Amino acid sequence: MRIDDSSARVKVWMDEDEANTLQRTLEKKAWERGIAGMLMLRCGLRSEETTTVTPDDVERGKDGESWLLNVEGKNTKGGEKTTRKAWLPDDVEKGLFNFQRERDISDDEPYLPYAPRSIQNWITNESGTGAADVLAEDEQEPDEWEHVSSHDCRRHWAHLHLVEKKVPVRVMMAIGGWSSYSAIEPYLTVPTEKSILEEMRAVQN
Repeated sequence: MRIDDSSARVKVWMDEDEANTLQRTLEKKAWERGIAGMLMLRCGLRSEETTTVTPDDVERGKDGESWLLNVEGKNTKGGEKTTRKAWLPDDVEKGLFNFQRERDISDDEPYLPYAPRSIQNWITNESGTGAADVLAEDEQEPDEWEHVSSHDCRRHWAHLHLVEKKVPVRVMMAIGGWSSYSAIEPYLTVPTEKSILEEMRAVQN
């Protein structure tokens, strides 16, 4: 886990193991919290976006195999909200389908009919009951969990795909809802040591 506390808003970069730990902790708390975690950690949705998506927003890609999620979200250039097609991993689509069926959610009803603040509080809150708060109190986990916020879930998703998996910036801008390079640039931080070593070993010969 990497921390940047050089400004008033602390930024955290989780690796995949840490993101999975956070996801499991959310799922243990409640099914809907696990759904929120998947949408943020695996699809890159902002906390407020998780509260608006419905089963009607799920669609097949033109290849007939992939899944996409229509998301109305923030316009990083300002002005009215924009709609994008977010990438929806197969297992997340299956999770959403099962959640809808078991909770008897209508196609036009949101999966998570909560206030954005509630979603944020599921990660961390003043009462110390958020998933990150619980992990910060765990003696086997690093204290840095106390700095993790809901936006760090999106940060993890963006950094993982941009830096570690090398997804083209234009693709990430389209599926992540960034309207300009300047808006996505902060997520292009340095790669992990593991990634650096792998890349340099591959070209040393």
